[in-house]
Amino acid sequence: MDLHLLSFPNKVLREFKCALPFLLFLLLLLSSYVVLNRPSPFELYPSSLLHRSLIPPGNAERAAAGGECGYWRGRWIRDEGNAFRHYDESCPFLDPGFRCRENGREDDDYLKWRWQPYRCDLPRFNASKLLESSRNRRIVFAGDSLGRNQWESLVCMLWQAVSNRSAVYEANGNPISKHKGYLSILFREYNLTVEYYRVPFLVTTARAPPNSPAQVRGTIRVDELHWFSRMWVGANVIMFNAGHWWNQEKTSKMGFYFEEKGAVNTTMDSTTAFRRSLQTWKLWAERELDLQTSHVFFRSYSPVHYSRGSWDKGGQCNISKDPQFDSTGPRSEPLYNPLIHEAIREIGERNNSKVHFLNITHMTAFRNDGHPSSHREPGTPPTAPQDCSHWCLPGVPDTWNELLYAQLVSRSYVHE
Repeated sequence: MDLHLLSFPNKVLREFKCALPFLLFLLLLLSSYVVLNRPSPFELYPSSLLHRSLIPPGNAERAAAGGECGYWRGRWIRDEGNAFRHYDESCPFLDPGFRCRENGREDDDYLKWRWQPYRCDLPRFNASKLLESSRNRRIVFAGDSLGRNQWESLVCMLWQAVSNRSAVYEANGNPISKHKGYLSILFREYNLTVEYYRVPFLVTTARAPPNSPAQVRGTIRVDELHWFSRMWVGANVIMFNAGHWWNQEKTSKMGFYFEEKGAVNTTMDSTTAFRRSLQTWKLWAERELDLQTSHVFFRSYSPVHYSRGSWDKGGQCNISKDPQFDSTGPRSEPLYNPLIHEAIREIGERNNSKVHFLNITHMTAFRNDGHPSSHREPGTPPTAPQDCSHWCLPGVPDTWNELLYAQLVSRSYVHE
């Protein structure tokens, strides 16, 4: 037998031992990459649908090194100069329940945090440019009271930049507070309206049909969009939100059940009903909106922060003055976000449209410090539950609007 062949395994073994440190090094690099790039529990959506950001000047190298930027991934950074940067509580369009310092909150620490994306910077919000870009246009918010939170924030961010503030007013003379219909703030100098429509379910709520079961006080028609939708047609920017009312407390426990095709369904659960309502919204958007020219957004779910109990059982959110710094972030993905995302994906597949998912859930989940908590509007009984759902203004919704602004810049609605 050839002795050279007998020595072959030993030679291979020696070469393998020499190469082993290099192979282990490569394995370590690969493992580090996987861990550092592991998706956030909130990032369950394909990046192709979530429009990537415009890279601000000077950040090209950072983006090239780390991939495209996603504004929704980042961290909160302490910034003393961030407080009252856009406006303060003197803005006349703020609901009394959102004026936390006026209602007794002594600290302003919750205003001193700035959102910093991991791989880029947010374009600095420029109210004057957004006003000029929106001349002779309409910006619409449609949804629940969290949508009103964001609407009031944007109105005040724009109001601060207007030279003649007396020329900014509710177009129909309606009072801002305690109004349950729709409100339209006119910026007369720009012929711009920024409108809010209170539609907690987006679809229609109605009286119980004749011969309904005794427990049915009213219905939520999942196959019929609210009649306000007629007024959304033609808007240049539309921001939708929903989710906070789609639960048993706001539906069946109050005697409201779901109706479809004229029939009441007392066994349909809120998740199924929400999915059906999103299909109704999707069909309406495809039929009624010009999805090639209108900029349509559906905002993700805004987390609540009740600790030591639920909202009606002593839950609190005034325990800490700082955001949560737990690196694991949110504990679970809100049920509604994947349903919203799926409806948007289906629209995009058919239309190559400008309908987008504005993901604020991850960033907002850290901000347990930013709610009104016990600092509710004057006249609220001391024993009333804390408000750990809405947000102080100025506050967290201002950052939502900074993200909205960044998306409008990246889509050339606003020209930087």
